[in-house]
Amino acid sequence: MKPNCHGFARSFAFALLSMFALICAASAEAQDKTVASRTEDIDGVQLHYLTAGNGPTVILLHGYAETSRMWRPIFPLLAQRFKVIAPDLPGIGDSAIPMDGLDMKTAASRIHALARKLGVEKARVVGHDIGLMVAYAYAAQFPSETEKLVVMDAFLPGVDAWEAIYNNPAIWHFRFHGPTPEALVKGRENIYFAYFWNDLAADKNRSLPVADREAYVTAYARPGRMRAAWAYFDSFPQTAKDFAQMAQTKLTMPVFSIGGEKSLGDALGQQMKLVASDVTIVVLKDTGHWIMEERPKETMDALVKFL
Repeated sequence: MKPNCHGFARSFAFALLSMFALICAASAEAQDKTVASRTEDIDGVQLHYLTAGNGPTVILLHGYAETSRMWRPIFPLLAQRFKVIAPDLPGIGDSAIPMDGLDMKTAASRIHALARKLGVEKARVVGHDIGLMVAYAYAAQFPSETEKLVVMDAFLPGVDAWEAIYNNPAIWHFRFHGPTPEALVKGRENIYFAYFWNDLAADKNRSLPVADREAYVTAYARPGRMRAAWAYFDSFPQTAKDFAQMAQTKLTMPVFSIGGEKSLGDALGQQMKLVASDVTIVVLKDTGHWIMEERPKETMDALVKFL
């Protein structure tokens, strides 16, 4: 009887692929275990954060419809050279909901207090979406403690050309908050957030993974969480006043702006040129708002290179 070479080859190939999958899964699990999940009390507010690595400090600030979980893919890369800290913004994720101060300036002060409590004297600060607004407020309030600043795809309230974005009728969600919207969204958080993750992406099939979507829906569906997150949108008028004042003193640290071509493009970069003296702008082609998820390699390579 002739040996079934084709069957043997298929079995051998399948065994190799299975072994490779197990190795990859074990490696990913090992990397995940190196990321510690911790909480610190900051002036009576419990702030949750992820951390890993040693070296110069990088602070990663997530945006709306996400939590610190969005940064997990880049942790293994950054932790090779840096001490990485990724907080959940106050009121979002596993950070407590404060009684007041759910705005960019106050959030930045709380994140700064967290950094100081962790022994951080200088940091490189990265922010996406509303997280970039908190990052800018951090750099503007504590410029001598901010070594570099990265802002990713949104805008700065109070800085020239911001009204066109804020008042764009297609961007309805900035003013969608209050008791009635809260009642409408309750129990339908997955439908509500699907608008962000699908419609604000260049290609909804290259947007957020299912596991991440489920995690974020669970986080924001908890009592009081949607209201707390919406408070950041509600704070835009006050943030505009705060930022207009901050913008009078230009940032001098290196600033890196990343935009999505299918989102706001270089609008943020042009704003940053008005508030900072050393700005590098990158616009990723065929990319929407979810830069980290839509273009993970390009985004992470650019961040690692700049930081």
